Amino acid sequence: MADQAAIERDVIQALRRCYDPEIPVDIYELGLIYGLTVAPDGAVDVRMTLTAPNCPAAQELPAEVERAVRAVPGVTAARVEITFDPPWDRCRMSDAAKLKLGLL
Repeated sequence: MADQAAIERDVIQALRRCYDPEIPVDIYELGLIYGLTVAPDGAVDVRMTLTAPNCPAAQELPAEVERAVRAVPGVTAARVEITFDPPWDRCRMSDAAKLKLGLL
């Protein structure tokens, strides 16, 4: 049985190293991660969105997220689901992201 809390913490750190190539803020702080579930066996499901449905990173970003999650010790499987419901907007960004982008 995996330490789900530790895996979740480490997965979040891994997500903080993934960036939308057009925005200099990590995807976690951008608010692109809508949900994260760690099963008792270490399988991780990530529910995320993109900044726009026609985002140029639509193919590469989910694959990058899956690779980053799979690389976390204790993760036995990773699945990334893309959703546009609800659509992403700036209010989903953390204050740190808004500050970095000059929006605060």
